[in-house]
Amino acid sequence: MRDNKGMETDVFSLSEIQRRLREAIRQSHAKQKDIAAAIGVSDKTVSAYMHKNVFPALDTFARLCNYLGVPADEILGLRL
Repeated sequence: MRDNKGMETDVFSLSEIQRRLREAIRQSHAKQKDIAAAIGVSDKTVSAYMHKNVFPALDTFARLCNYLGVPADEILGLRL
């Protein structure tokens, strides 16, 4: 896969996984407080997923993918 500058990117890098997760959250149009309540974290934690180098624990990641209706393997880059 290539980025917008034509550079080769690693679809399995943490930064690419975070990018896909952030995009899924944005595309859901859900409010951070609603996501937080649904997955059992604070809205500040969801904000950290969006704006900081923070990734959810695996159980939280599974709940988040379920809430967003996005397969985890898509976020992880196993199915693009």
